[in-house]
Amino acid sequence: MNIDKFQKKLLCVCQNTVLFEIIPEIECDWGSHMVIQCPKCEELFSIDKKCPAFQSIELLLKQNTGLFSNKDQSSYSAGCHSC
Repeated sequence: MNIDKFQKKLLCVCQNTVLFEIIPEIECDWGSHMVIQCPKCEELFSIDKKCPAFQSIELLLKQNTGLFSNKDQSSYSAGCHSC
């Protein structure tokens, strides 16, 4: 996972442009994830694969076009567990 794309200001679902905090490992019921957290609304978004325990990065992709390539989006959705 190339996290460089998350090291710049992005528009969050809370409509604030923020620099997300990167959390390299956080546990869910099915394993661990790399997530980002908005410093304003504190929402967590899984960035390695889709997980029902966290918000989907797909919500941010709608507001930040070009954040993920088509290949990245495909890989993110294909890795989903318990979806």
